[in-house]
Amino acid sequence: MWRVAVELDAAFPPPLPSTDDYSVEVTDRDGDLLRVFANREGRWRMETDLEQVDPQFMEMLITYEDKRFYNHPGVDPLALMRAAGQFVANGRIVSGGSTITMQLARLLEPRTSRSMQAKFRQILRAFQLEWRLSKEEILRQYLTLAPYGGNLEGVRAASLSWFGREPRHLTLEQSALLVALPQAPEARRPDRAPKAALAARQRVLERIAAADKLAKSEVDRIADVAVPQKRTAMPALAAHLAEAAIDLDPVAKRHFTTLNNDVQRELEVVAAEFSRRQGRTISVAILAADASSGEIVASVGSPGYLDEQRAGWIDMTLAKRSPGSTLKPIIYGLAIEEGLALPSTLIADRPANFNGYRPANFDLQYQGDVSLRRALQLSLNIPAIRLLDALGPARLVARIRRAGVHPVLPLEEKPGLSIGLGGVGLSLRDLVQLYVNLAAIPERPISIGDGIRGKPGRLNGPAMISRNAAWHVGDMLSGVAPPISSVDIGIAYKTGTSYGYRDAWALGYDGKYVIGVWVGRADNGSVPGITGIKTAAPLLFTAFQRSGLKRVPLPKAPPGAVRMAQSDLPASMKYFASTGTAGIGKPHDGSAPLAIAFPPHGAELELSSTSGGEATAVPLKLQGGTPPFRIVANGVPEERINRRRKLQWLPDGAGTQQLTIIDAAGNTQSVVFSVSNRL
Repeated sequence: MWRVAVELDAAFPPPLPSTDDYSVEVTDRDGDLLRVFANREGRWRMETDLEQVDPQFMEMLITYEDKRFYNHPGVDPLALMRAAGQFVANGRIVSGGSTITMQLARLLEPRTSRSMQAKFRQILRAFQLEWRLSKEEILRQYLTLAPYGGNLEGVRAASLSWFGREPRHLTLEQSALLVALPQAPEARRPDRAPKAALAARQRVLERIAAADKLAKSEVDRIADVAVPQKRTAMPALAAHLAEAAIDLDPVAKRHFTTLNNDVQRELEVVAAEFSRRQGRTISVAILAADASSGEIVASVGSPGYLDEQRAGWIDMTLAKRSPGSTLKPIIYGLAIEEGLALPSTLIADRPANFNGYRPANFDLQYQGDVSLRRALQLSLNIPAIRLLDALGPARLVARIRRAGVHPVLPLEEKPGLSIGLGGVGLSLRDLVQLYVNLAAIPERPISIGDGIRGKPGRLNGPAMISRNAAWHVGDMLSGVAPPISSVDIGIAYKTGTSYGYRDAWALGYDGKYVIGVWVGRADNGSVPGITGIKTAAPLLFTAFQRSGLKRVPLPKAPPGAVRMAQSDLPASMKYFASTGTAGIGKPHDGSAPLAIAFPPHGAELELSSTSGGEATAVPLKLQGGTPPFRIVANGVPEERINRRRKLQWLPDGAGTQQLTIIDAAGNTQSVVFSVSNRL
C-alpha cells in the first residue's frame, strides 16, 4: 500500500494546506495576541505552532486519538482491525480507526459520503501526507484545522473562544475538553450541549488514566468541574493600529507591533470609562511610549472603534489639532540653552504688545515679575511669548523639526509668535515624540516610530535641546501640582487647552515612559468647559497609575546643571528684559553682531594633555558684540567676566560641550562641539 501511494502521489497530489484562509493576527512585542480577524468565510482559523500548545494537551491528544502516531505510516492497521471487530460485535461504530493523519486528510479534502471508496481515498491521502510532510507538520496542520464547534477551527481559536486563553496555558480539564470536541464538534458544543460535552471530557480523562498517564484521583476531582456555558470574545485590542498594520502589508497573516498587551488593554479600559463620564460625543486618545527606546507601548485612538457618536473609527492619536500650551516647555528649554535665562530668572508677566500681537493669560490675570520656574508651572502666556520673541518662532519650528516632527503651519505663512500658544497643527503622536526627546535627554533625537515597524532608533542630527536644558525643564515641570483629587506620582507634566475649548491635552513623563492624552470631539467641535488641567490632567494621572508600567524616577541632574537662587545669578541673568528678536546676537550700540568665530558649531576638538595628565584649554575667539562677555558653560554661568575677544576655556571633561556667550547688551550666541583628550 505504501508503494502504491508513493507511485500515485505525483499523478494525484494531495490538497496540501494553504495559509490563504487563515485568520489575520496582530500581536504585541512578546507575540501575545492583540487582535484577530475572522477569515473570508467568517471562520476563526488561526495558524498554530506546536510550541504554542501545552505539552500536556499534546500528550493527551496522542494518547486518546492515535497512540502509535509516531510509528505508523499514516494508517494504523491495528486500530482499523480493532474498529472493524467492534463494529461486527456491536452492530455499530464503537471507536474509530482513523489516525490523526487520516483525520487531517479528511479536513483537507472533505468526503461527500461514508462509502468504502471514500474511506480508501482517505487512506491513500494519509499515505501521501506522510510522504510529503513530517510528523510535526501533520500535527501542526491538524491543530490548525480541526473543528471545535460553530465557526471555530484549530486549537488556538477554540482555546481563546471557550477559555479566553492561548492553548499554552490550558488546565487539565480544559485540555481534555479540547481533545474530545473534534470528534463531534456540534453535538458536544459546551454552550449548547453541556451534558454531552461533560460526558465526552470524562471519557477522555478515563482513557488517559487507563493508560497510566493520569491519576484516578485527578479524574474524580475534575468530574464535577463545569464546562464553559458561553464563548469568550476574541481579542480585539488596538483597533486603529491593527488596521494600520494590515494596510501596511495586506498579504501577511501575522503582524508584529511594539505594543505591550497588558498596558494596551488597561489603557483602553481607562479611555472607555473616562469618555462615558464626559458625554456621548466626547472622544479620548492615549499614547504611551518608552523614552529610552522610542517604542510605542500603547496606542488608544478612541474610546471605541465602532462608536458612531464619537466617530470612533478616527484615530485621534494622528489627527492634527491645536496643541495649546504644550509647546511652552520647549520654548523655556531653548531659552535656557541659549543662555537667555535660568529657571530662577525673573520675567515680566504684564500686558504686552509684540508688533500688534497682544496675547493674554488664560485667566486674564497677571502676576507681575515671576521666575521662569513659576511662569512655566502656572503656564503663563506672556512670559512664554516674551521668550519666544527673543528666540524667534523660526528657531522653535526648526527645533521641532529636528526632533522628527513636522508641524502644520497656515498655508504660505511664516512661523509667528502664535505658535507658542497653539497656532500650529500637531498630533498627539507628534507631541509624545517631542516629550520623549525632553524626557530621554538624548545625544541625538529619538523617533517613536508608528508602533508597527519595530524599534525606531535615533534620528540624524543633534538633540532637540541640550541635556542640561532638558533637565531644567523636567525639574520645573516636576514641581507642577497634581490635579485636584489626584495623587502625586512623581512625574513631570504639562497641560494645554486649544482656542475655543476644542482640545484638552496633558503630557507627562517619568525617567522612562511618556504618556500623552487628548480629550475633545473628533469633529473639532467646541466643548465648553474642558481644559487641560481640569479634564485631561486627571486622565493622564489615571493612565500612569493603571497602566502597569514600572515607575522610574526622573533623572538626576547631568554634570553642570544646578539649581541656582535668583540672588546667585550673574547680573545679566537676574532679570529677563529682552524685547524682541533683535536682541539675539545684535548689539544695541551699532557695533558688529556678536559671533563665535572659534570653535565652529559641531567641531570635534582633540586636546593635548599637560605633563600632569590634565587637558589643555579650548581657545575661544569672538567677533563683534559689546564687552564685557560672560561664558555660560553647559548651562552654568561662570563668575569671571571677560573683556577680551580671545579667551581660554577649560572643560571639566571630555564629550559634548555647549558654550553660550553673553555680551553687555544681553545678546547671546551659542556653539555646540565635542572635545577628546589626546593620549
